[in-house]
Amino acid sequence: MVVARTLTLSIDQLYRRQPGGIATYVSGLVLGLRQVDHDLDVRALAPRGAVPPEARDLSLSLVTAPLRVEPLTRIWRYRPVGVPRQSNIVHATSMAGPYGGGAPGAVHSVAMHDLLWRDEPGASTPRGARFHEDRLQFLKRRDDLRIFTSSPGLRERLIADGFDEARVHAVRLGVDDDGVEAASALEVRDLLTRRGVTGPFTLYVGTREPRKNLARLIEAHREARAGAPDLGPLVLVGPAGWGGVDTADATVLGAVARNVLKGLYREATLVAYVARAEGWGLPPVEALYAGTRVVASTTTPSVANNPEVVCVDPLDVASIANGLVRALATPDNEASAAQRRDSVASLTWANSALDHLVGWR
Repeated sequence: MVVARTLTLSIDQLYRRQPGGIATYVSGLVLGLRQVDHDLDVRALAPRGAVPPEARDLSLSLVTAPLRVEPLTRIWRYRPVGVPRQSNIVHATSMAGPYGGGAPGAVHSVAMHDLLWRDEPGASTPRGARFHEDRLQFLKRRDDLRIFTSSPGLRERLIADGFDEARVHAVRLGVDDDGVEAASALEVRDLLTRRGVTGPFTLYVGTREPRKNLARLIEAHREARAGAPDLGPLVLVGPAGWGGVDTADATVLGAVARNVLKGLYREATLVAYVARAEGWGLPPVEALYAGTRVVASTTTPSVANNPEVVCVDPLDVASIANGLVRALATPDNEASAAQRRDSVASLTWANSALDHLVGWR
Protein backbone atom coordinates (compact mmCIF):
# COMPACT_ATOMS: atom_id res chain seq x y z
CA MET A 1 0.00 0.00 0.00
CA VAL A 2 1.39 3.41 -1.04
CA VAL A 3 1.12 6.10 1.62
CA ALA A 4 0.51 9.51 0.08
CA ARG A 5 2.84 12.29 1.19
CA THR A 6 2.15 16.01 1.31
CA LEU A 7 4.68 18.48 -0.11
CA THR A 8 4.29 22.15 0.75
CA LEU A 9 6.07 24.36 -1.76
CA SER A 10 6.61 28.10 -1.19
CA ILE A 11 5.42 30.27 -4.09
CA ASP A 12 6.08 33.71 -2.57
CA GLN A 13 8.35 34.58 -5.50
CA LEU A 14 5.33 34.66 -7.80
CA TYR A 15 3.96 37.54 -5.73
CA ARG A 16 7.02 39.73 -6.22
CA ARG A 17 7.39 42.49 -8.82
CA GLN A 18 9.99 40.54 -10.79
CA PRO A 19 9.37 36.79 -10.29
CA GLY A 20 12.35 35.98 -12.57
CA GLY A 21 13.89 32.55 -13.00
CA ILE A 22 12.63 31.27 -9.64
CA ALA A 23 9.07 31.52 -10.97
CA THR A 24 10.10 29.29 -13.89
CA TYR A 25 11.70 26.87 -11.42
CA VAL A 26 8.51 26.68 -9.35
CA SER A 27 6.18 26.05 -12.29
CA GLY A 28 8.60 23.59 -13.89
CA LEU A 29 9.11 21.62 -10.70
CA VAL A 30 5.33 21.30 -10.25
CA LEU A 31 5.04 20.09 -13.84
CA GLY A 32 7.80 17.53 -13.33
CA LEU A 33 6.39 16.23 -10.05
CA ARG A 34 3.04 15.64 -11.72
CA GLN A 35 4.79 13.55 -14.35
CA VAL A 36 6.83 11.31 -12.05
CA ASP A 37 5.06 11.05 -8.67
CA HIS A 38 1.27 10.71 -8.78
CA ASP A 39 1.09 9.92 -5.05
CA LEU A 40 2.60 13.22 -3.92
CA ASP A 41 0.02 15.78 -2.75
CA VAL A 42 1.61 19.11 -3.69
CA ARG A 43 0.36 22.29 -2.03
CA ALA A 44 1.37 25.88 -2.69
CA LEU A 45 2.17 28.13 0.28
CA ALA A 46 1.48 31.75 -0.64
CA PRO A 47 1.53 35.12 1.10
CA ARG A 48 -1.67 37.06 1.68
CA GLY A 49 -2.80 39.16 -1.27
CA ALA A 50 -4.31 38.99 -4.72
CA VAL A 51 -3.38 35.73 -6.43
CA PRO A 52 -1.27 36.43 -9.55
CA PRO A 53 -1.98 34.55 -12.80
CA GLU A 54 1.26 32.56 -12.46
CA ALA A 55 0.04 31.13 -9.15
CA ARG A 56 -3.39 30.26 -10.55
CA ASP A 57 -1.76 28.54 -13.50
CA LEU A 58 -0.11 26.04 -11.13
CA SER A 59 -3.55 24.53 -10.44
CA LEU A 60 -2.49 23.54 -6.91
CA SER A 61 -4.27 23.61 -3.58
CA LEU A 62 -3.38 27.05 -2.25
CA VAL A 63 -2.51 27.61 1.41
CA THR A 64 -2.45 31.32 2.25
CA ALA A 65 -0.27 32.62 5.08
CA PRO A 66 -1.70 35.50 7.16
CA LEU A 67 1.00 38.00 6.08
CA ARG A 68 1.95 39.77 2.86
CA VAL A 69 5.16 38.82 1.09
CA GLU A 70 7.60 41.31 2.68
CA PRO A 71 6.78 40.70 6.38
CA LEU A 72 6.36 36.99 5.67
CA THR A 73 9.90 36.84 4.28
CA ARG A 74 11.24 38.45 7.46
CA ILE A 75 9.35 36.23 9.89
CA TRP A 76 10.07 32.97 8.02
CA ARG A 77 13.62 33.20 9.35
CA TYR A 78 12.21 32.53 12.81
CA ARG A 79 8.84 30.80 12.41
CA PRO A 80 7.30 28.66 9.62
CA VAL A 81 4.16 30.77 9.44
CA GLY A 82 1.48 29.25 7.21
CA VAL A 83 3.04 25.78 6.78
CA PRO A 84 0.27 23.14 7.08
CA ARG A 85 0.75 20.74 9.96
CA GLN A 86 0.24 17.66 7.75
CA SER A 87 3.23 18.53 5.50
CA ASN A 88 5.70 15.64 5.18
CA ILE A 89 8.05 17.77 3.04
CA VAL A 90 8.46 21.54 3.26
CA HIS A 91 10.46 23.02 0.39
CA ALA A 92 11.51 26.66 0.27
CA THR A 93 11.96 27.53 -3.40
CA SER A 94 14.24 30.44 -2.50
CA MET A 95 16.24 31.69 0.47
CA ALA A 96 13.15 33.53 1.69
CA GLY A 97 11.93 30.37 3.45
CA PRO A 98 10.05 28.90 5.27
CA TYR A 99 12.50 26.77 7.24
CA GLY A 100 10.42 24.34 9.27
CA GLY A 101 6.95 23.28 10.31
CA GLY A 102 4.82 20.42 9.13
CA ALA A 103 4.29 16.95 10.56
CA PRO A 104 6.67 15.30 13.05
CA GLY A 105 9.74 14.07 11.18
CA ALA A 106 9.04 16.25 8.14
CA VAL A 107 11.86 16.83 5.65
CA HIS A 108 12.86 20.48 5.20
CA SER A 109 14.77 21.80 2.20
CA VAL A 110 15.64 25.05 0.46
CA ALA A 111 16.71 25.83 -3.10
CA MET A 112 19.82 27.97 -3.49
CA HIS A 113 20.16 29.37 -6.99
CA ASP A 114 23.29 31.51 -6.87
CA LEU A 115 25.75 33.64 -4.90
CA LEU A 116 25.26 36.66 -7.14
CA TRP A 117 25.34 39.19 -4.30
CA ARG A 118 28.97 38.10 -3.84
CA ASP A 119 29.87 37.55 -7.50
CA GLU A 120 28.33 40.78 -8.75
CA PRO A 121 27.86 43.21 -5.85
CA GLY A 122 26.19 45.75 -8.13
CA ALA A 123 23.46 43.28 -9.04
CA SER A 124 21.38 44.18 -5.99
CA THR A 125 20.94 46.91 -3.43
CA PRO A 126 23.16 46.91 -0.31
CA ARG A 127 20.06 45.91 1.64
CA GLY A 128 19.49 42.95 -0.70
CA ALA A 129 23.11 41.85 -0.35
CA ARG A 130 22.87 41.99 3.45
CA PHE A 131 19.66 39.98 3.38
CA HIS A 132 21.16 37.20 1.25
CA GLU A 133 24.42 37.02 3.20
CA ASP A 134 22.49 36.83 6.47
CA ARG A 135 20.34 34.02 5.11
CA LEU A 136 23.38 32.18 3.79
CA GLN A 137 25.02 32.18 7.23
CA PHE A 138 21.70 31.18 8.81
CA LEU A 139 21.35 28.22 6.42
CA LYS A 140 24.92 27.16 7.13
CA ARG A 141 24.08 26.85 10.83
CA ARG A 142 20.78 25.04 10.26
CA ASP A 143 22.14 21.54 9.69
CA ASP A 144 18.59 20.11 9.65
CA LEU A 145 17.92 21.77 6.28
CA ARG A 146 18.75 20.07 2.99
CA ILE A 147 20.15 22.38 0.33
CA PHE A 148 19.30 21.93 -3.38
CA THR A 149 21.56 23.64 -5.92
CA SER A 150 20.90 23.87 -9.65
CA SER A 151 23.95 25.79 -10.76
CA PRO A 152 27.03 23.73 -11.74
CA GLY A 153 29.83 24.52 -9.33
CA LEU A 154 27.60 26.04 -6.66
CA ARG A 155 27.52 22.82 -4.62
CA GLU A 156 31.33 22.80 -4.45
CA ARG A 157 31.40 26.49 -3.49
CA LEU A 158 28.97 25.95 -0.63
CA ILE A 159 30.96 22.99 0.68
CA ALA A 160 34.14 25.07 0.51
CA ASP A 161 32.29 27.80 2.41
CA GLY A 162 31.53 25.44 5.30
CA PHE A 163 28.33 23.58 4.39
CA ASP A 164 28.26 19.88 5.25
CA GLU A 165 28.71 17.96 2.00
CA ALA A 166 25.94 15.48 2.90
CA ARG A 167 23.39 18.31 3.09
CA VAL A 168 23.96 19.74 -0.40
CA HIS A 169 22.19 18.05 -3.32
CA ALA A 170 22.69 18.93 -7.00
CA VAL A 171 19.48 19.10 -9.04
CA ARG A 172 18.86 19.73 -12.72
CA LEU A 173 16.51 22.32 -14.15
CA GLY A 174 14.31 21.83 -17.19
CA VAL A 175 13.34 23.58 -20.40
CA ASP A 176 10.56 21.35 -21.72
CA ASP A 177 7.29 23.24 -21.50
CA ASP A 178 5.88 21.50 -24.56
CA GLY A 179 2.34 22.23 -23.41
CA VAL A 180 2.82 25.78 -24.71
CA GLU A 181 2.69 25.93 -28.50
CA ALA A 182 5.10 28.40 -30.07
CA ALA A 183 3.66 31.33 -31.99
CA SER A 184 3.68 30.83 -35.74
CA ALA A 185 6.33 32.35 -37.98
CA LEU A 186 3.69 34.73 -39.33
CA GLU A 187 2.77 35.93 -35.83
CA VAL A 188 6.42 36.50 -34.96
CA ARG A 189 7.06 38.36 -38.21
CA ASP A 190 4.00 40.57 -37.72
CA LEU A 191 5.21 41.51 -34.24
CA LEU A 192 8.73 42.31 -35.42
CA THR A 193 7.56 44.20 -38.51
CA ARG A 194 5.47 46.49 -36.33
CA ARG A 195 8.71 47.31 -34.48
CA GLY A 196 10.68 47.90 -37.69
CA VAL A 197 12.49 44.52 -37.85
CA THR A 198 11.87 42.96 -41.25
CA GLY A 199 14.71 40.48 -41.79
CA PRO A 200 17.06 38.31 -39.74
CA PHE A 201 17.63 39.31 -36.12
CA THR A 202 19.84 38.55 -33.13
CA LEU A 203 17.88 37.86 -29.95
CA TYR A 204 18.62 38.59 -26.29
CA VAL A 205 16.25 37.28 -23.61
CA GLY A 206 16.40 38.35 -19.97
CA THR A 207 15.99 41.33 -17.70
CA ARG A 208 17.53 44.62 -18.73
CA GLU A 209 19.97 45.38 -15.91
CA PRO A 210 23.73 46.04 -15.61
CA ARG A 211 24.65 42.46 -14.64
CA LYS A 212 23.33 41.22 -17.98
CA ASN A 213 26.10 43.18 -19.74
CA LEU A 214 23.85 44.68 -22.41
CA ALA A 215 26.07 47.71 -22.99
CA ARG A 216 28.93 45.48 -24.18
CA LEU A 217 26.58 43.22 -26.13
CA ILE A 218 25.07 46.20 -27.96
CA GLU A 219 28.52 47.58 -28.81
CA ALA A 220 29.82 44.17 -29.90
CA HIS A 221 26.74 43.50 -32.01
CA ARG A 222 27.13 46.85 -33.75
CA GLU A 223 30.78 46.03 -34.58
CA ALA A 224 30.00 42.50 -35.71
CA ARG A 225 27.03 43.50 -37.85
CA ALA A 226 29.15 45.98 -39.78
CA GLY A 227 30.97 43.00 -41.33
CA ALA A 228 28.18 40.42 -40.97
CA PRO A 229 24.87 42.10 -41.89
CA ASP A 230 23.01 38.78 -41.68
CA LEU A 231 23.10 39.14 -37.91
CA GLY A 232 20.29 41.66 -38.37
CA PRO A 233 19.27 44.08 -35.62
CA LEU A 234 19.52 43.20 -31.94
CA VAL A 235 16.12 42.48 -30.38
CA LEU A 236 15.78 42.60 -26.58
CA VAL A 237 13.03 40.60 -24.88
CA GLY A 238 12.29 40.75 -21.15
CA PRO A 239 11.32 43.23 -18.44
CA ALA A 240 13.38 46.10 -17.06
CA GLY A 241 15.38 44.93 -14.05
CA TRP A 242 17.08 46.66 -11.16
CA GLY A 243 19.51 49.42 -12.16
CA GLY A 244 18.43 50.03 -15.74
CA VAL A 245 20.56 50.21 -18.89
CA ASP A 246 20.85 52.32 -22.02
CA THR A 247 19.50 50.15 -24.86
CA ALA A 248 20.88 52.47 -27.58
CA ASP A 249 19.73 51.35 -31.05
CA ALA A 250 18.51 47.89 -30.02
CA THR A 251 14.84 47.02 -30.54
CA VAL A 252 13.14 46.55 -27.16
CA LEU A 253 10.07 44.31 -27.13
CA GLY A 254 9.82 44.05 -23.34
CA ALA A 255 8.08 41.11 -21.71
CA VAL A 256 6.16 38.88 -24.13
CA ALA A 257 3.82 35.91 -23.75
CA ARG A 258 5.44 32.50 -23.44
CA ASN A 259 4.20 31.30 -26.84
CA VAL A 260 5.61 34.43 -28.49
CA LEU A 261 8.96 33.94 -26.75
CA LYS A 262 9.19 30.38 -28.04
CA GLY A 263 8.44 31.63 -31.55
CA LEU A 264 11.15 34.28 -31.26
CA TYR A 265 13.69 31.66 -30.14
CA ARG A 266 12.84 29.54 -33.17
CA GLU A 267 12.97 32.39 -35.70
CA ALA A 268 16.12 34.13 -34.40
CA THR A 269 19.32 33.99 -36.41
CA LEU A 270 21.06 33.37 -33.09
CA VAL A 271 20.61 34.07 -29.40
CA ALA A 272 23.23 36.09 -27.50
CA TYR A 273 23.50 35.94 -23.71
CA VAL A 274 26.71 37.38 -22.28
CA ALA A 275 25.97 38.16 -18.63
CA ARG A 276 28.91 39.18 -16.43
CA ALA A 277 27.68 36.87 -13.67
CA GLU A 278 24.87 34.35 -13.66
CA GLY A 279 23.27 31.83 -11.35
CA TRP A 280 22.33 29.36 -14.08
CA GLY A 281 21.17 31.01 -17.30
CA LEU A 282 17.89 29.68 -18.67
CA PRO A 283 17.58 31.62 -21.98
CA PRO A 284 20.58 30.04 -23.78
CA VAL A 285 19.34 26.56 -22.84
CA GLU A 286 15.84 27.43 -24.07
CA ALA A 287 17.39 28.62 -27.33
CA LEU A 288 19.27 25.35 -27.76
CA TYR A 289 16.04 23.47 -27.07
CA ALA A 290 14.52 25.43 -29.96
CA GLY A 291 17.47 24.39 -32.16
CA THR A 292 18.89 27.90 -32.40
CA ARG A 293 22.55 28.96 -32.46
CA VAL A 294 23.82 30.42 -29.18
CA VAL A 295 26.58 32.79 -28.06
CA ALA A 296 27.05 32.88 -24.30
CA SER A 297 29.52 34.18 -21.76
CA THR A 298 31.95 31.82 -20.07
CA THR A 299 30.25 32.91 -16.83
CA THR A 300 26.91 31.29 -17.79
CA PRO A 301 26.91 27.96 -15.88
CA SER A 302 24.07 26.31 -17.81
CA VAL A 303 26.05 26.16 -21.07
CA ALA A 304 29.68 26.70 -20.01
CA ASN A 305 30.64 23.17 -21.07
CA ASN A 306 28.22 22.76 -23.97
CA PRO A 307 30.13 22.15 -27.23
CA GLU A 308 27.21 23.52 -29.27
CA VAL A 309 27.67 27.00 -27.76
CA VAL A 310 30.13 29.68 -28.80
CA CYS A 311 31.51 30.92 -25.47
CA VAL A 312 32.98 34.42 -25.12
CA ASP A 313 34.65 36.64 -22.55
CA PRO A 314 31.86 38.91 -21.26
CA LEU A 315 34.33 41.69 -20.37
CA ASP A 316 35.84 41.87 -23.87
CA VAL A 317 33.75 43.55 -26.59
CA ALA A 318 36.03 42.14 -29.31
CA SER A 319 35.55 38.60 -27.95
CA ILE A 320 31.76 39.01 -28.01
CA ALA A 321 31.80 40.48 -31.52
CA ASN A 322 34.02 37.66 -32.76
CA GLY A 323 31.74 35.12 -31.12
CA LEU A 324 28.70 36.52 -32.91
CA VAL A 325 30.45 36.24 -36.26
CA ARG A 326 31.70 32.70 -35.49
CA ALA A 327 28.24 31.56 -34.44
CA LEU A 328 26.72 33.02 -37.60
CA ALA A 329 29.17 30.93 -39.64
CA THR A 330 28.10 27.65 -38.03
CA PRO A 331 25.57 25.43 -39.88
CA ASP A 332 21.91 26.28 -39.54
CA ASN A 333 20.09 23.26 -40.91
CA GLU A 334 17.84 20.60 -39.44
CA ALA A 335 20.74 18.30 -38.57
CA SER A 336 22.63 21.01 -36.66
CA ALA A 337 19.43 22.14 -34.96
CA ALA A 338 18.85 18.56 -33.82
CA GLN A 339 22.38 18.46 -32.36
CA ARG A 340 21.68 21.59 -30.38
CA ARG A 341 18.42 20.15 -29.06
CA ASP A 342 20.18 16.89 -28.14
CA SER A 343 22.79 18.80 -26.12
CA VAL A 344 20.12 19.79 -23.56
CA ALA A 345 17.99 16.64 -23.82
CA SER A 346 18.53 15.66 -20.17
CA LEU A 347 17.31 19.03 -18.90
CA THR A 348 13.68 18.09 -18.40
CA TRP A 349 11.38 18.98 -15.54
CA ALA A 350 10.72 15.28 -15.02
CA ASN A 351 14.45 14.76 -14.39
CA SER A 352 14.47 17.81 -12.13
CA ALA A 353 11.62 16.33 -10.11
CA LEU A 354 13.44 13.00 -9.85
CA ASP A 355 16.54 14.79 -8.54
CA HIS A 356 14.43 16.54 -5.89
CA LEU A 357 12.74 13.28 -4.87
CA VAL A 358 16.15 11.69 -4.30
CA GLY A 359 17.11 14.62 -2.07
CA TRP A 360 13.88 14.29 -0.08
CA ARG A 361 14.38 10.58 0.74
